[in-house]
Amino acid sequence: MGPWHRWGSELRQYRQAKRLSQQALACVTLIDRSHIGRFERAERPVPRHAAIAFDEALGCAGKLVRSWEEARHDPCQGATGAGGEAPGCGASACGPGASTPASLVTDGQGQAGSGEDGTDIVVAPARVHGRIVLVPVPRRIVLAAGLFGFAAAAVPLPAAASVPPADMLSPVEHFTHLRRAMIQTDNLIGPRNVLPALQQHLTSLAARRRAARGADAAELLALETRYEELAGWLAQDIGDERTAQGHTARALDASHATGDTDLTAYILGRKAQLALDTGHPADALGMAAAARRTAHPGSRLEVIAVLHEAHAHAVLGDAASTHRTYETALSLLERAEGDGVWGSWLDVPYINTARARSLAALGAYEEAAAGFSSALSTLPTAYRRDRGVYLARGARAHAGAGDLPLAAKLGGQAVGIAVETGFARIVEQLGHLDQVLATAPGEEGITEFRAALDRIVLHPV
Repeated sequence: MGPWHRWGSELRQYRQAKRLSQQALACVTLIDRSHIGRFERAERPVPRHAAIAFDEALGCAGKLVRSWEEARHDPCQGATGAGGEAPGCGASACGPGASTPASLVTDGQGQAGSGEDGTDIVVAPARVHGRIVLVPVPRRIVLAAGLFGFAAAAVPLPAAASVPPADMLSPVEHFTHLRRAMIQTDNLIGPRNVLPALQQHLTSLAARRRAARGADAAELLALETRYEELAGWLAQDIGDERTAQGHTARALDASHATGDTDLTAYILGRKAQLALDTGHPADALGMAAAARRTAHPGSRLEVIAVLHEAHAHAVLGDAASTHRTYETALSLLERAEGDGVWGSWLDVPYINTARARSLAALGAYEEAAAGFSSALSTLPTAYRRDRGVYLARGARAHAGAGDLPLAAKLGGQAVGIAVETGFARIVEQLGHLDQVLATAPGEEGITEFRAALDRIVLHPV
């Protein structure tokens, strides 16, 4: 019996122990019944998000997820052993206003885009088994539910759109200006609205690079690498972790091809951040160390790597190493080169805000809440996306410190920005806050906050 047959058998045993049919499990997890059968028979690759959903729905306390990890790394796995690297599963869900179930799928590259039947897919929040999770959903369901902020989709381009403009005099300058504009726009309207345009321009840029030769091709490849890295960042921001991993991996490969060690160091840092955000802090420590080794000593890139290392220590619960590493970051920043290219945003307030996040991970909620309050007081009003993140994280910190009414108030403000920007990191933090506030439903403002949050998430029927 192969590793995925063993995993499928384990899933079936847990399901039957709970006396659930495949259809009943499908209703709880938003995963199509036919796919559950194929998972149990090891006929279809199992995405990680499906393993997590099954584990939570069946009350397995992480056992199914650990078994999934073991199967994915089993040297004897066969063609179906790609797990999260292969096409995603489908699912059935009905949001408010949706009249019929529809398949929730990802495309062959594991990203929100088009399903097997041509359906436009987006990643949207849903309340599943009492918790808020991000799931791939047909865009029509999200629109029917009125969640317009989450309805933008990265729809693949038709072939003709990849042809670069004939009158483009300087492709490098043109695509450079476009990238800057999209970064600025992201701060205003959020990643869901920017990512589809970025992916379109990335397709055009790749076509121009393939047609170029010599120095032009090298310059375009370097720029394409930056586009891939930015696409990975935006995909992570909307909760599409697999697409984020794909873009970031391609960016790392391309950075080695260009010989740009600064870019390689930066992308290694991004991979450390991805590892942290997907629950692998030990891997993040290794990536952060690699980023620091690759970065030029005394550069701001070295500071960025150290910040990722510091938060990894916090997630692992090592308070002493966390504080020591943040002090190292501040010391390095004081001596860092001001080249204006990498880490231009780095300053003492930025590091203090990063430290506040780590303090919350360590359970030092009062200090964390003070850090986020300070960050909000100085954040430019145009940075709506970041304001939403700081509000949500600050709310979680205040809840941990025992000030539940203030937590609910700040959380309510973050809900509005989450709708406006479709920003997954805000929703993720609000989901954590929701779990804490659910334990004290009678406190001031909590009922209103939870009702507002429920209005921006899908609910399975």
